[in-house]
Amino acid sequence: MIQFNFFLQIFLAVFLLRSATQIYLNRLNISCLRRHGKTVPEILRDTLGPEKLKKISDYTAESENFGTITNLLNQGVFLAVLLSGFLPWLVRTISRWDYGLMGSGLIFFAVLSMMTHLLRIPFGLYETFVIEERYGFNVMNFKIWISDLLKSLVIATILGGLLLGLLLALVIYGGEAWWVWAWVGVGGFEFILLWLFPVLILPLFNKFDPIDNKGLEDRIGSLMGKVGIRPKGIFRIDASKRSKHTNAFFVGMGRTKRIVLYDTLLASHSEEEILAVLAHEAGHWKKKHILRMLVPLEILSFVSFYAVDKLLHWPLLYETFGFQEPVVYVGLFLVGAFFSLMGYFAQPLESAISRKFEREADRFALELMGSGEPMRSALKRLAVDNLANLSPHPVYAWFYYSHPPLLERMERLSQPAGSKQIAEGRRFNKKKEKKHGSQSI
Repeated sequence: MIQFNFFLQIFLAVFLLRSATQIYLNRLNISCLRRHGKTVPEILRDTLGPEKLKKISDYTAESENFGTITNLLNQGVFLAVLLSGFLPWLVRTISRWDYGLMGSGLIFFAVLSMMTHLLRIPFGLYETFVIEERYGFNVMNFKIWISDLLKSLVIATILGGLLLGLLLALVIYGGEAWWVWAWVGVGGFEFILLWLFPVLILPLFNKFDPIDNKGLEDRIGSLMGKVGIRPKGIFRIDASKRSKHTNAFFVGMGRTKRIVLYDTLLASHSEEEILAVLAHEAGHWKKKHILRMLVPLEILSFVSFYAVDKLLHWPLLYETFGFQEPVVYVGLFLVGAFFSLMGYFAQPLESAISRKFEREADRFALELMGSGEPMRSALKRLAVDNLANLSPHPVYAWFYYSHPPLLERMERLSQPAGSKQIAEGRRFNKKKEKKHGSQSI
Protein backbone atom coordinates (compact mmCIF):
# COMPACT_ATOMS: atom_id res chain seq x y z
CA MET A 1 0.00 0.00 0.00
CA ILE A 2 1.21 3.51 -0.84
CA GLN A 3 2.46 5.36 2.26
CA PHE A 4 1.73 9.08 2.43
CA ASN A 5 4.92 9.81 4.35
CA PHE A 6 7.31 12.75 4.39
CA PHE A 7 9.23 11.48 1.36
CA LEU A 8 6.07 11.20 -0.74
CA GLN A 9 4.99 14.66 0.39
CA ILE A 10 8.30 16.10 -0.85
CA PHE A 11 8.00 14.17 -4.11
CA LEU A 12 4.46 15.42 -4.72
CA ALA A 13 5.39 19.00 -3.82
CA VAL A 14 8.24 19.01 -6.36
CA PHE A 15 6.06 17.23 -8.92
CA LEU A 16 3.28 19.81 -8.60
CA LEU A 17 5.80 22.66 -8.60
CA ARG A 18 7.14 21.43 -11.94
CA SER A 19 3.64 21.24 -13.44
CA ALA A 20 2.76 24.69 -12.09
CA THR A 21 5.99 26.12 -13.50
CA GLN A 22 5.25 24.66 -16.92
CA ILE A 23 1.75 26.14 -16.94
CA TYR A 24 2.94 29.53 -15.69
CA LEU A 25 5.76 29.81 -18.22
CA ASN A 26 3.47 28.78 -21.05
CA ARG A 27 0.85 31.38 -20.07
CA LEU A 28 3.56 34.00 -19.64
CA ASN A 29 4.96 33.33 -23.09
CA ILE A 30 1.61 33.25 -24.89
CA SER A 31 0.53 36.45 -23.14
CA CYS A 32 3.75 38.16 -24.25
CA LEU A 33 3.18 36.94 -27.80
CA ARG A 34 -0.36 38.35 -27.85
CA ARG A 35 0.84 41.74 -26.59
CA HIS A 36 3.99 42.20 -28.66
CA GLY A 37 3.64 39.81 -31.58
CA LYS A 38 1.40 42.01 -33.75
CA THR A 39 4.05 44.39 -35.06
CA VAL A 40 6.62 43.30 -37.62
CA PRO A 41 10.12 44.00 -36.20
CA GLU A 42 11.99 46.60 -38.22
CA ILE A 43 14.83 44.21 -39.01
CA LEU A 44 12.35 41.82 -40.69
CA ARG A 45 10.16 44.28 -42.61
CA ASP A 46 11.86 43.38 -45.88
CA THR A 47 11.06 39.69 -45.35
CA LEU A 48 7.95 39.39 -43.20
CA GLY A 49 4.43 40.70 -43.78
CA PRO A 50 1.49 41.10 -41.36
CA GLU A 51 -0.26 37.93 -42.59
CA LYS A 52 2.83 35.78 -42.06
CA LEU A 53 3.36 37.38 -38.65
CA LYS A 54 -0.18 36.41 -37.63
CA LYS A 55 0.51 32.89 -38.84
CA ILE A 56 3.65 32.79 -36.68
CA SER A 57 1.67 33.92 -33.63
CA ASP A 58 -1.11 31.41 -34.23
CA TYR A 59 1.32 28.54 -34.82
CA THR A 60 3.38 29.38 -31.73
CA ALA A 61 0.33 29.63 -29.50
CA GLU A 62 -1.27 26.42 -30.76
CA SER A 63 1.88 24.29 -30.76
CA GLU A 64 3.04 25.47 -27.33
CA ASN A 65 -0.40 25.08 -25.76
CA PHE A 66 -0.63 21.59 -27.20
CA GLY A 67 2.87 20.75 -25.95
CA THR A 68 2.00 21.91 -22.44
CA ILE A 69 -1.26 19.93 -22.39
CA THR A 70 0.56 16.84 -23.66
CA ASN A 71 3.21 17.13 -20.96
CA LEU A 72 0.63 17.59 -18.20
CA LEU A 73 -1.43 14.60 -19.34
CA ASN A 74 1.66 12.40 -19.57
CA GLN A 75 2.73 13.53 -16.11
CA GLY A 76 -0.75 12.84 -14.77
CA VAL A 77 -0.67 9.29 -16.12
CA PHE A 78 2.80 8.79 -14.66
CA LEU A 79 1.63 9.99 -11.25
CA ALA A 80 -1.38 7.67 -11.43
CA VAL A 81 0.93 4.73 -12.17
CA LEU A 82 3.04 5.60 -9.12
CA LEU A 83 0.17 6.15 -6.68
CA SER A 84 -2.32 3.52 -7.82
CA GLY A 85 -0.32 0.48 -6.76
CA PHE A 86 0.20 -0.55 -10.38
CA LEU A 87 3.96 -1.02 -9.97
CA PRO A 88 3.72 -3.53 -7.08
CA TRP A 89 0.99 -5.38 -9.02
CA LEU A 90 3.21 -5.50 -12.12
CA VAL A 91 6.17 -6.85 -10.13
CA ARG A 92 3.98 -9.53 -8.48
CA THR A 93 2.61 -10.53 -11.88
CA ILE A 94 6.08 -10.82 -13.44
CA SER A 95 7.40 -12.77 -10.43
CA ARG A 96 4.89 -15.58 -11.04
CA TRP A 97 7.21 -16.79 -13.77
CA ASP A 98 10.85 -17.59 -13.14
CA TYR A 99 12.57 -15.11 -15.44
CA GLY A 100 15.36 -14.32 -13.01
CA LEU A 101 16.17 -10.86 -11.74
CA MET A 102 17.58 -9.60 -15.04
CA GLY A 103 14.75 -11.04 -17.12
CA SER A 104 12.12 -9.66 -14.75
CA GLY A 105 13.76 -6.25 -14.86
CA LEU A 106 13.80 -6.17 -18.67
CA ILE A 107 10.12 -7.18 -18.80
CA PHE A 108 9.25 -4.54 -16.19
CA PHE A 109 10.85 -1.76 -18.21
CA ALA A 110 9.48 -3.14 -21.48
CA VAL A 111 5.89 -2.96 -20.16
CA LEU A 112 6.32 0.61 -18.92
CA SER A 113 8.04 1.65 -22.15
CA MET A 114 5.27 0.16 -24.26
CA MET A 115 2.64 1.99 -22.20
CA THR A 116 4.52 5.24 -22.72
CA HIS A 117 4.77 4.75 -26.48
CA LEU A 118 1.09 3.82 -26.79
CA LEU A 119 0.13 6.93 -24.84
CA ARG A 120 2.17 9.12 -27.16
CA ILE A 121 0.65 7.80 -30.38
CA PRO A 122 -2.58 9.89 -30.41
CA PHE A 123 -0.64 13.03 -29.45
CA GLY A 124 1.91 12.39 -32.19
CA LEU A 125 -0.85 11.86 -34.75
CA TYR A 126 -2.61 15.09 -33.77
CA GLU A 127 0.58 17.12 -33.79
CA THR A 128 1.64 15.83 -37.22
CA PHE A 129 -1.63 15.56 -39.12
CA VAL A 130 -3.53 18.44 -37.52
CA ILE A 131 -1.21 21.17 -36.22
CA GLU A 132 1.77 20.70 -38.55
CA GLU A 133 -0.52 20.13 -41.53
CA ARG A 134 -2.70 23.13 -40.71
CA TYR A 135 0.33 25.43 -40.93
CA GLY A 136 1.74 23.88 -44.08
CA PHE A 137 4.64 21.91 -42.61
CA ASN A 138 3.55 18.31 -42.83
CA VAL A 139 3.90 16.50 -46.13
CA MET A 140 4.12 13.04 -44.58
CA ASN A 141 1.46 10.43 -45.25
CA PHE A 142 0.17 7.92 -42.73
CA LYS A 143 2.26 5.11 -44.20
CA ILE A 144 5.52 6.98 -43.59
CA TRP A 145 4.38 7.98 -40.10
CA ILE A 146 3.67 4.35 -39.17
CA SER A 147 6.95 3.22 -40.73
CA ASP A 148 8.88 5.80 -38.67
CA LEU A 149 7.03 4.74 -35.52
CA LEU A 150 7.81 1.06 -36.01
CA LYS A 151 11.47 1.73 -36.82
CA SER A 152 11.76 3.93 -33.72
CA LEU A 153 10.20 1.19 -31.57
CA VAL A 154 12.58 -1.44 -32.91
CA ILE A 155 15.64 0.79 -32.40
CA ALA A 156 14.49 1.81 -28.91
CA THR A 157 13.86 -1.83 -28.00
CA ILE A 158 17.29 -2.98 -29.18
CA LEU A 159 19.34 -0.10 -27.79
CA GLY A 160 17.26 0.27 -24.63
CA GLY A 161 17.39 -3.48 -24.02
CA LEU A 162 21.16 -3.55 -24.41
CA LEU A 163 21.68 -0.58 -22.10
CA LEU A 164 19.24 -1.82 -19.45
CA GLY A 165 20.69 -5.31 -19.66
CA LEU A 166 24.16 -3.87 -19.06
CA LEU A 167 22.96 -1.81 -16.09
CA LEU A 168 21.05 -4.66 -14.48
CA ALA A 169 23.97 -7.05 -14.95
CA LEU A 170 26.32 -4.58 -13.28
CA VAL A 171 23.91 -3.91 -10.40
CA ILE A 172 23.43 -7.65 -9.78
CA TYR A 173 26.92 -8.97 -10.45
CA GLY A 174 29.19 -5.91 -10.31
CA GLY A 175 29.78 -5.84 -6.56
CA GLU A 176 30.12 -2.68 -4.51
CA ALA A 177 31.82 -0.78 -7.32
CA TRP A 178 29.04 -1.53 -9.84
CA TRP A 179 28.19 2.15 -10.16
CA VAL A 180 31.72 3.00 -11.34
CA TRP A 181 31.57 0.32 -14.02
CA ALA A 182 28.06 1.45 -14.93
CA TRP A 183 29.28 5.01 -15.40
CA VAL A 184 32.09 3.78 -17.66
CA GLY A 185 29.78 1.41 -19.53
CA VAL A 186 27.03 3.95 -20.17
CA GLY A 187 29.57 6.57 -21.26
CA GLY A 188 31.17 4.08 -23.63
CA PHE A 189 27.76 3.07 -24.98
CA GLU A 190 26.89 6.70 -25.70
CA PHE A 191 30.26 7.27 -27.37
CA ILE A 192 29.79 4.27 -29.67
CA LEU A 193 26.24 5.37 -30.47
CA LEU A 194 27.46 8.88 -31.37
CA TRP A 195 30.01 7.33 -33.71
CA LEU A 196 27.57 4.92 -35.36
CA PHE A 197 24.48 7.16 -35.47
CA PRO A 198 25.17 8.79 -38.86
CA VAL A 199 26.06 5.54 -40.63
CA LEU A 200 23.60 3.04 -39.12
CA ILE A 201 20.55 4.80 -37.64
CA LEU A 202 19.95 8.00 -39.64
CA PRO A 203 19.93 6.15 -43.00
CA LEU A 204 16.99 4.05 -41.74
CA PHE A 205 14.82 7.19 -41.81
CA ASN A 206 16.30 9.37 -44.53
CA LYS A 207 18.03 8.91 -47.84
CA PHE A 208 21.48 10.49 -47.98
CA ASP A 209 22.77 11.69 -51.34
CA PRO A 210 25.75 13.85 -52.26
CA ILE A 211 24.60 17.36 -53.04
CA ASP A 212 24.19 17.83 -56.80
CA ASN A 213 25.55 21.38 -56.85
CA LYS A 214 29.25 20.91 -57.54
CA GLY A 215 29.99 24.62 -57.16
CA LEU A 216 28.34 24.73 -53.71
CA GLU A 217 30.13 21.54 -52.69
CA ASP A 218 33.49 23.06 -53.61
CA ARG A 219 32.67 26.27 -51.73
CA ILE A 220 31.67 24.29 -48.64
CA GLY A 221 34.85 22.23 -48.85
CA SER A 222 36.94 25.38 -49.20
CA LEU A 223 35.17 27.08 -46.28
CA MET A 224 35.59 24.07 -44.00
CA GLY A 225 39.20 23.69 -45.10
CA LYS A 226 39.95 27.19 -43.80
CA VAL A 227 39.26 26.00 -40.27
CA GLY A 228 40.75 22.52 -40.61
CA ILE A 229 37.50 20.52 -40.82
CA ARG A 230 37.64 17.51 -43.13
CA PRO A 231 34.18 15.92 -43.21
CA LYS A 232 33.59 12.42 -44.54
CA GLY A 233 31.09 13.87 -46.96
CA ILE A 234 28.56 16.61 -47.67
CA PHE A 235 25.08 15.15 -47.98
CA ARG A 236 21.53 16.15 -48.78
CA ILE A 237 18.75 14.33 -46.93
CA ASP A 238 15.21 14.01 -48.19
CA ALA A 239 13.58 15.88 -45.30
CA SER A 240 10.92 17.20 -47.68
CA LYS A 241 9.12 13.85 -47.69
CA ARG A 242 8.15 14.49 -44.07
CA SER A 243 8.16 18.22 -43.40
CA LYS A 244 8.86 21.64 -44.87
CA HIS A 245 10.99 22.67 -41.87
CA THR A 246 14.56 23.59 -42.80
CA ASN A 247 17.83 22.78 -41.06
CA ALA A 248 21.47 21.79 -41.42
CA PHE A 249 23.83 20.05 -39.00
CA PHE A 250 27.10 18.25 -38.44
CA VAL A 251 26.79 14.69 -37.23
CA GLY A 252 29.15 11.93 -36.15
CA MET A 253 32.75 12.08 -35.11
CA GLY A 254 36.14 11.13 -36.47
CA ARG A 255 35.81 9.29 -39.78
CA THR A 256 32.02 9.29 -39.58
CA LYS A 257 31.75 13.09 -39.34
CA ARG A 258 29.34 14.40 -41.97
CA ILE A 259 27.78 17.67 -43.05
CA VAL A 260 24.06 17.21 -43.58
CA LEU A 261 21.79 19.67 -45.39
CA TYR A 262 18.01 19.41 -45.56
CA ASP A 263 16.82 19.44 -49.16
CA THR A 264 14.31 22.07 -48.02
CA LEU A 265 17.21 24.28 -46.96
CA LEU A 266 18.96 23.83 -50.31
CA ALA A 267 15.75 24.74 -52.12
CA SER A 268 14.93 27.91 -50.17
CA HIS A 269 18.29 29.48 -49.25
CA SER A 270 21.02 31.15 -51.27
CA GLU A 271 24.53 29.71 -51.34
CA GLU A 272 25.83 32.52 -49.13
CA GLU A 273 23.16 31.78 -46.53
CA ILE A 274 23.93 28.05 -46.60
CA LEU A 275 27.64 28.77 -46.17
CA ALA A 276 26.86 31.05 -43.22
CA VAL A 277 24.76 28.35 -41.54
CA LEU A 278 27.59 25.85 -41.98
CA ALA A 279 30.12 28.41 -40.72
CA HIS A 280 28.01 28.60 -37.57
CA GLU A 281 28.06 24.81 -37.24
CA ALA A 282 31.81 24.82 -37.83
CA GLY A 283 32.05 27.24 -34.92
CA HIS A 284 30.59 24.60 -32.62
CA TRP A 285 33.27 22.13 -33.74
CA LYS A 286 36.20 24.53 -33.54
CA LYS A 287 35.12 25.90 -30.16
CA LYS A 288 34.82 22.31 -28.91
CA HIS A 289 31.31 22.90 -27.64
CA ILE A 290 30.43 19.20 -27.67
CA LEU A 291 33.45 18.40 -25.51
CA ARG A 292 32.85 21.39 -23.23
CA MET A 293 29.29 20.23 -22.68
CA LEU A 294 30.23 16.56 -22.43
CA VAL A 295 32.79 16.96 -19.64
CA PRO A 296 30.42 18.51 -17.04
CA LEU A 297 27.69 16.07 -18.09
CA GLU A 298 30.02 13.13 -17.47
CA ILE A 299 30.97 14.56 -14.08
CA LEU A 300 27.27 14.91 -13.28
CA SER A 301 26.70 11.37 -14.51
CA PHE A 302 29.43 10.09 -12.19
CA VAL A 303 27.84 11.83 -9.20
CA SER A 304 24.40 10.55 -10.23
CA PHE A 305 25.53 6.94 -10.39
CA TYR A 306 27.08 7.32 -6.94
CA ALA A 307 23.77 8.69 -5.65
CA VAL A 308 21.87 5.82 -7.29
CA ASP A 309 24.11 3.36 -5.47
CA LYS A 310 23.29 4.99 -2.13
CA LEU A 311 19.54 5.17 -2.79
CA LEU A 312 19.06 1.79 -4.42
CA HIS A 313 18.84 -0.08 -1.13
CA TRP A 314 17.05 2.63 0.84
CA PRO A 315 13.95 0.90 2.32
CA LEU A 316 11.85 4.08 2.48
CA LEU A 317 12.09 4.47 -1.30
CA TYR A 318 10.28 1.16 -1.81
CA GLU A 319 7.90 1.36 1.17
CA THR A 320 6.61 4.74 -0.02
CA PHE A 321 5.38 3.25 -3.29
CA GLY A 322 3.95 0.02 -1.90
CA PHE A 323 6.86 -2.44 -1.92
CA GLN A 324 7.65 -4.60 1.09
CA GLU A 325 11.30 -5.07 0.19
CA PRO A 326 13.85 -3.60 -2.26
CA VAL A 327 13.68 -4.71 -5.89
CA VAL A 328 16.69 -3.38 -7.75
CA TYR A 329 15.05 -2.78 -11.11
CA VAL A 330 12.17 -0.97 -9.45
CA GLY A 331 14.73 1.07 -7.53
CA LEU A 332 16.42 2.09 -10.78
CA PHE A 333 13.06 3.23 -12.14
CA LEU A 334 12.08 5.20 -9.02
CA VAL A 335 15.45 6.89 -8.60
CA GLY A 336 15.52 7.71 -12.31
CA ALA A 337 12.03 9.24 -12.05
CA PHE A 338 13.08 11.38 -9.10
CA PHE A 339 16.27 12.55 -10.83
CA SER A 340 14.30 13.41 -13.96
CA LEU A 341 11.88 15.44 -11.87
CA MET A 342 14.68 17.39 -10.19
CA GLY A 343 16.52 17.77 -13.48
CA TYR A 344 13.72 19.92 -14.87
CA PHE A 345 14.79 22.74 -12.55
CA ALA A 346 18.34 22.54 -13.91
CA GLN A 347 16.99 23.45 -17.36
CA PRO A 348 17.84 27.18 -17.06
CA LEU A 349 21.51 26.38 -16.42
CA GLU A 350 21.70 24.01 -19.37
CA SER A 351 19.91 26.56 -21.56
CA ALA A 352 22.27 29.35 -20.49
CA ILE A 353 25.34 27.29 -21.38
CA SER A 354 23.84 26.36 -24.73
CA ARG A 355 22.99 30.00 -25.53
CA LYS A 356 26.57 31.00 -24.70
CA PHE A 357 27.84 28.41 -27.16
CA GLU A 358 25.40 29.62 -29.82
CA ARG A 359 26.64 33.19 -29.44
CA GLU A 360 30.22 31.98 -29.80
CA ALA A 361 29.28 30.03 -32.94
CA ASP A 362 27.53 33.09 -34.40
CA ARG A 363 30.63 35.17 -33.74
CA PHE A 364 32.77 32.49 -35.36
CA ALA A 365 30.53 32.52 -38.44
CA LEU A 366 30.81 36.31 -38.63
CA GLU A 367 34.61 36.09 -38.54
CA LEU A 368 34.81 33.22 -41.00
CA MET A 369 32.40 34.76 -43.52
CA GLY A 370 33.89 38.23 -43.08
CA SER A 371 30.44 39.71 -42.57
CA GLY A 372 27.36 39.08 -40.47
CA GLU A 373 24.98 39.77 -43.35
CA PRO A 374 24.85 36.21 -44.79
CA MET A 375 24.03 34.75 -41.37
CA ARG A 376 21.47 37.48 -40.67
CA SER A 377 19.84 36.77 -44.02
CA ALA A 378 19.80 33.03 -43.26
CA LEU A 379 18.22 33.64 -39.85
CA LYS A 380 15.54 35.82 -41.43
CA ARG A 381 14.68 33.06 -43.87
CA LEU A 382 14.75 30.39 -41.15
CA ALA A 383 12.47 32.50 -38.97
CA VAL A 384 9.90 32.89 -41.73
CA ASP A 385 10.14 29.33 -43.08
CA ASN A 386 9.87 27.72 -39.62
CA LEU A 387 7.37 30.20 -38.15
CA ALA A 388 9.71 30.92 -35.24
CA ASN A 389 8.39 32.93 -32.30
CA LEU A 390 9.81 36.44 -32.59
CA SER A 391 8.45 37.70 -29.26
CA PRO A 392 9.25 35.16 -26.54
CA HIS A 393 8.92 36.30 -22.96
CA PRO A 394 12.41 36.87 -21.49
CA VAL A 395 11.75 34.52 -18.57
CA TYR A 396 10.46 31.79 -20.88
CA ALA A 397 13.50 32.20 -23.13
CA TRP A 398 15.81 32.20 -20.09
CA PHE A 399 14.30 28.94 -18.88
CA TYR A 400 13.89 26.96 -22.10
CA TYR A 401 15.71 28.48 -25.06
CA SER A 402 18.87 26.68 -26.16
CA HIS A 403 19.45 29.49 -28.70
CA PRO A 404 19.24 33.24 -28.11
CA PRO A 405 15.99 34.71 -29.47
CA LEU A 406 16.25 35.35 -33.20
CA LEU A 407 15.99 39.13 -33.00
CA GLU A 408 18.83 39.22 -30.47
CA ARG A 409 20.99 37.06 -32.73
CA MET A 410 20.34 39.26 -35.74
CA GLU A 411 21.13 42.41 -33.79
CA ARG A 412 24.42 40.94 -32.59
CA LEU A 413 25.34 39.96 -36.13
CA SER A 414 24.75 43.56 -37.20
CA GLN A 415 27.67 44.64 -35.01
CA PRO A 416 31.21 44.56 -36.42
CA ALA A 417 33.64 42.04 -35.01
CA GLY A 418 35.73 43.43 -32.16
CA SER A 419 39.47 43.74 -32.22
CA LYS A 420 39.81 40.83 -29.82
CA GLN A 421 38.02 38.45 -32.17
CA ILE A 422 40.00 39.72 -35.17
CA ALA A 423 43.25 39.13 -33.30
CA GLU A 424 42.15 35.62 -32.36
CA GLY A 425 41.29 34.93 -36.01
CA ARG A 426 44.73 36.13 -37.13
CA ARG A 427 46.48 33.96 -34.55
CA PHE A 428 44.44 30.99 -35.77
CA ASN A 429 45.43 31.66 -39.40
CA LYS A 430 49.11 31.90 -38.45
CA LYS A 431 48.89 28.52 -36.73
CA LYS A 432 47.33 27.07 -39.89
CA GLU A 433 50.13 28.53 -42.04
CA LYS A 434 52.77 26.86 -39.88
CA LYS A 435 50.95 23.54 -39.83
CA HIS A 436 49.77 23.31 -43.43
CA GLY A 437 52.16 25.65 -45.24
CA SER A 438 49.21 27.69 -46.55
CA GLN A 439 49.05 31.41 -47.08
CA SER A 440 46.49 33.75 -45.59
CA ILE A 441 44.49 35.82 -48.03
